[in-house]
This record gives sequence, C-alpha cells and structure tokens, in this order.
Amino acid sequence: MNLLQALFFPPEQPGGVSSMIPYLQERFRSGRWEMDLFWLPKRIRGKGKDDIVFETFDWTLYGDSPVVRKYIQTYRDYLWWTRLRLLQGKPYDLVHAHHPIAGMAMKKIFPHIPLIQTVHSSYERELILNGAIQEGGIEHQFLTCIYRELEQISDRLLTVSSAFAGYLGQYVSDPSRIGIIPNGFDEKRFKPVAHDNDVPQLVTVTRLVPAKGLDVLLEACGELKRRGHEYVLHIIGDGPFRGELENQARALGIYNETIFYGYTLHPEEFMPFFDIFVLPSRAEAFGSVFAEAALSCLALVGTDVGGIPEQIDDGVNGLLVKPDDVPALADALEKVISDPAYRYELSRSAWEKAKTLYSLTRVANELKKIYLQYQVGAV
Repeated sequence: MNLLQALFFPPEQPGGVSSMIPYLQERFRSGRWEMDLFWLPKRIRGKGKDDIVFETFDWTLYGDSPVVRKYIQTYRDYLWWTRLRLLQGKPYDLVHAHHPIAGMAMKKIFPHIPLIQTVHSSYERELILNGAIQEGGIEHQFLTCIYRELEQISDRLLTVSSAFAGYLGQYVSDPSRIGIIPNGFDEKRFKPVAHDNDVPQLVTVTRLVPAKGLDVLLEACGELKRRGHEYVLHIIGDGPFRGELENQARALGIYNETIFYGYTLHPEEFMPFFDIFVLPSRAEAFGSVFAEAALSCLALVGTDVGGIPEQIDDGVNGLLVKPDDVPALADALEKVISDPAYRYELSRSAWEKAKTLYSLTRVANELKKIYLQYQVGAV
C-alpha cells in the first residue's frame, strides 16, 4: 500500500507532527507498506494562481482580511507545489494529511484518492491568544468554517485528544465521526538518565508566543525566588515573544536563574538531565511535549486546558493548575522542588503512563488498521 503523509511544515520544524511522522515512516518500512512525506518548502511564496472555491462556504465573504488572504495564497501555493512535484509521480493508495491546507490541496488534485485528515491544533485559538485576531471576528469565522470543509472532503477526520474533538465538534455536522488518535513517540529516542542535581532544574520546550503562558511561568519563578527556593529555569525554543520574556526576567530579578537557549533541533537528547518539565499553556490541543517529557522521566507541571489533563492525572503523574494563576503555579512548583521523593514518584508514574499510551508502536498499529479500511478490495 503506497501512502503519502502530507505535512505543512518541513519535518525538522518543532512540534508534535514533526516529533511523530518521520519516525512513523520507519515503522512502515516493509514489503507491504511504502510511505512518502510531502510538505511545502518555506521558499515557495506567491506562486499559486488558482481560483479558490470551497464546497461548504464562500471564502470571499471574509476576503477583506489580510490574514484570510494570506491563508488563501498559501493554499494556492500548496496546490502549485503539489502539481509540480506529485501530479506526474507514482500513484498513491491513500493520503494522510496533517494540516487543513495540505488536506484540501491533496483532495483537490487527487479527488479519487481516499483522504485521512488529522487536525492537530487550533490555528484560530492560537491567533486569538497571541493577539493577532479577535474572537468572533471575520478571521475567526473563516478559520472555523475550514473544519466543516474538512468534514465534507475527508474520508476520515481525526484529531489528537478528546478535548480537541469536543472543540471541533462545534463546527462540523456530525461530531460522532471525529476519531481520536493521540500523537505517538518513538520510545528509543527518550531514555531516562539517572542524575542528581544539587539545584532543581526546571525546563520548558515551546514556541515563545503568548499562548504558551511563559509570562505566567516567569512570574511564578519570581515568587519561588522570593520564597527562598533555588532553581534554574531552562527555556528551549524561540519566537516573537523572546525579547519581552527576557526583559520580564530581568525586571523580576530572575535573569541569572533563567537560560534562554533559542531553537534546538533535538531537545530530547538532553531533556532527561533536567528534573521538572513545566508549561502553563493557555490552550493546547494535545501538548506533545508533555508526553516527550514524561518519556524522559521528568515530573510534569501543566495547566488544566485542552489535551493536557488527558495526559496528567493531577497528583498522580504530575500537577495541574488553572491557566493564568501565578500563585497556584508557584505552589505546584514549590511542591516538586522541595520534595525530591514526591518528584520522583510523579516522574515515574508519568513515564509509565506515557510509554503505555503514547508509544509510536501503538499509534502505528492503530493507523494501520484505519489505512487498511481504504485498501483496494477492502470490505
């Protein structure tokens, strides 16, 4: 069976999709399966010229927005690149798309090939939280209309958590058709390492944007310092919010305790040497980095939003707090900083749950069952 995994970002881009799909390809290498990856290179801009028509709504009603026009042009560019690279290539039996633009483009160019569409995150929620668009505005309306379009054109619509399935269900005709397969992670990439840090080492791995709540984390770390706790906070990732966060760390008097690394391609290589993973997101469809940190045997501290509480059972394998609650976050961090035995108990439980539920082998087997339903001759 010839499969095409249609991405939007290149595989080296940070995020849950890139943490899974290239390694998934290795699990499908056999005489029965063949899998290719496809994505839109960053250098492809302004090439596409198609007249865009959706089956379920008229996008031109929202065309006054620069955000909408940019989205439409990116869709055109994906169509142009797909025709250039794939139209005369080998035939595929099934396409599994991991971004709405990728799925819509593939279905338009290959209308008779079954399409599995996984929606991994909410672009509109991130834009709202980052202050780029207004909730209820024309951009928000346009982007949520895309979900109904995906329902219409997909043979199977999937997402990564029960919480996000509930969110998508508001915007489709039949929410019961939304399947759930969490992201999977190659267990061989994450190897817990025995270590003993004299000072607790906190780490977060994320894009530096307001939606991730790092301003709240810095405030909580400032409170920890005022309470007399020693720690080091490692921030791995980059983004437009970095300068503001660095200034905030200075203003709080915790810049010496905070290390900004910028973007790192393989943070899993040194994540096991930290003690506590913390990310106070304001929204998260799944939160792949929590599963990665759990597989590295770190204690987890997160917010009770999206798919995070599906990974963290509060007080069992990590701690949950409400978003934007600085005192609660400081209290949670204080618990795991001041009690190494409790920290170890949480981290061990997190590791055991993650290796059971978020194993790449398990996810690959679930996907194979779905793919085989669309094999030629399948009943």
